[in-house]
Amino acid sequence: MKIKSAILIISLISPFHQSIARAYKGAELRSRESFLYGRFEVRYKSSAGSGQTSTFFLYNDNYPNTPWNEIDIEILGRYTDDVQFNPITPGRINHVSHQFVDFNPATDFHAYTVEWTPTYVAWFIDGIERHRQTGEHIEALNVSQKIMMNIWNPAYTDWVGECSDKMLPFFAYYDYVSYAAYTPGAGDVGTDHNFTLQWKDDFDMWDTSRWQKATHTFDGNNCDFIPENCVFHDGMMILCLTSETEIGYVDEQAPWVMWARLQDDQVVVHFSEQLNRSTAENAANYRISGISIESAVLQADLQTVILITSGMGTAVPSSVVVIGVEDDAPGSNRLIGQSAKIITNAPLTFPVKINTGGPEHEAYLSDQPWTSDVMYGFSEGQTAVYPTGLEITGTDNDRVYQSDRYGLTKYNVCVPNGWYTVTLHMSEKYFNDAGKRVFDVYVEGQLIANRVDVIAEVGKNAAYDVVANNVNVTDHMLDVHFCSVMDQPLLNGIIVEPVETRLNQFEHNVPATFYLSQNFPNPFNATTRIDYGLAAASNVDLTIFDITGKKIQTLINQPQVAGQHRILWDAHVPSGVYLFKLDASTNQLTFSEIKRMVLLK
Repeated sequence: MKIKSAILIISLISPFHQSIARAYKGAELRSRESFLYGRFEVRYKSSAGSGQTSTFFLYNDNYPNTPWNEIDIEILGRYTDDVQFNPITPGRINHVSHQFVDFNPATDFHAYTVEWTPTYVAWFIDGIERHRQTGEHIEALNVSQKIMMNIWNPAYTDWVGECSDKMLPFFAYYDYVSYAAYTPGAGDVGTDHNFTLQWKDDFDMWDTSRWQKATHTFDGNNCDFIPENCVFHDGMMILCLTSETEIGYVDEQAPWVMWARLQDDQVVVHFSEQLNRSTAENAANYRISGISIESAVLQADLQTVILITSGMGTAVPSSVVVIGVEDDAPGSNRLIGQSAKIITNAPLTFPVKINTGGPEHEAYLSDQPWTSDVMYGFSEGQTAVYPTGLEITGTDNDRVYQSDRYGLTKYNVCVPNGWYTVTLHMSEKYFNDAGKRVFDVYVEGQLIANRVDVIAEVGKNAAYDVVANNVNVTDHMLDVHFCSVMDQPLLNGIIVEPVETRLNQFEHNVPATFYLSQNFPNPFNATTRIDYGLAAASNVDLTIFDITGKKIQTLINQPQVAGQHRILWDAHVPSGVYLFKLDASTNQLTFSEIKRMVLLK
C-alpha cells in the first residue's frame, strides 16, 4: 500500500531534469562528494507555512546507472509538531515515518542526524534516537550518496497542503552540517562510537570545493532551483523559496491574514508568516465591530494570534480588521490594513462520530480533509473501502470498520475547551501477520498508544479500539497524531465525548487569587496532575523544565478563562527532579511561580 505523499518524494531528484520555467524559484545545496555509510548531521530551522518543505537528505544521483538509494528528513511547513523520515530503496519504494515532536521546527534550530550503516538507518533529533529501520530494504541501501538540502513547493497539496503567493517568501536556515565516517569499533562519535568525525562545515562561507548549488527542477516540483536562492549570510546557509521576480534573501511582503475563525468567545487569526511580537500582541491593531478586544496573544507558532474578547454574548462577528501588524523580517514589513472574514461554523453535536475513510453512516459523519474552514478533518493519507459483506468481528457496526484511512498523519476536531474521552476505531484487513503494520498514537501531544499492532491484538478483520480518557483540550482543537513504526498508520473511525465530571465543574470556580498547586502525586511514576487558579482571564504559559533549566515540554501556551484549571502530564522522560513554571498575565498584572516535582520510574 502506497500513499501519494510518499510517491512524490521519489521524484525529488530526477537528475537535473529541466523543462518549462516554473513560476516559483527554490534552492538546493548538494555535496560534490558521495559517501557510503556514515553519520550525517545538520542543525537547522525549517521554513514555516503550508504548501512547501525544507529538507536534509542523502541521494544517489547516479541513478539509473545504479539502484535508487535515498534517505530523507522532510519537515513539512504545514505542521508545527512533526518531522518526516523516509528511506527510499531500489524500485523507488518508500518507507515513510512521521514523528511527533514537542517543539515547532520552524521557530528554533534543532540538530537532526542520520546514522546509515549496512544493517540499519537511525534518525536522531537533538541527540536522541527517534526512529530506526532494519531489514532487507535497509541492506539494499548500499550505493554511495551525496548530502543534499533543499526547499521546494510540491505540486502534491494532499501531502504538503495549499500554498499561496501571499505566504512568499519562505526561508530555511542551516547552521552547520557534519560528516562522520562509519568505522565500527574504532570511532569517536555516534552509537557505540562507531563513527569517526571527518569534517564540520559551519557555513561561514560557501566552500565551493565541498558544495555546489543546483540549477534544475523535476516533475512534481512547482519551482526551479536557482543559485541566487541559496545564500550564505551571517554564518548560515539560507535556502529561499520565492516568486520568479523577487529572488534571494529579501522579504518585502507584509504579513497577510490567511484566515480568521470564531472559537467560543475568542477569534483566532492566522497570518502568512511569523510576526513581530509587540505589534502582534497590540490589541489596538485589531477591530471587530461592536465587540471589545481585551488582549491579543501570539501563539507558539509565531503566526497565529488569539483575540480575547468581552461582551460578545450571542453576537456573531462577521469580520476582523487588522492594521499595523509587522513581520519579523529584517527591516520589518507592516500590514497597512486588511479586513478578513471570520469563519463561523456551527458547533459539532456530541458525541462527535466520524467514519474516517468513508461516507456518512448512521450517526457517523463522512470523512473530509482538514482545512481552515471546516470543523474536523484529516491531513494526508488515502482511503480503502472494503465490501459491505466483509464481516468484522467484535462489533455490530461493521460498515465503519470496513472503510480505512491509512497513511494519515493527523486528525483534527474543533471542540470547546474541556475534558474528553476519545475512542479510535481500527481494523486490519490488508495484512495477515503481526508486525507488518505498527504505529504510535498521540492525542493532544501525549502518547496514548505505543506500538499499536492490530493483528497482534485481535487478529485480522476484527474491531480494535484505542481509548484515551481525560483528554484535556485547551486550544479548541483536538489533535490526534499518528507516527509510523512499520508501514502506514490506520484509522477507521473516531468518537469524541465530553467528560461530565468534577473536572469540568472544577474549572468554573473562580479563585480570589492566582495560584499554582504542588503536583499530585509527588513523587510520581508516569502521570501527575497539576492544578492552578486564575483570578481573571489570562495569557497562560505552563512549562516543564529539567533541573538545569532546559525546557522539556510546554503544556499550555494560550489564553484561558478565569477559574480553577487542571492538566495531566504524562512524563516520557527519564527519572529525576523536574520544575514546572506557571506564567499568567493580564493587562494589569503578571503572576509567576515555580515548583519542583520528582519522577520515579
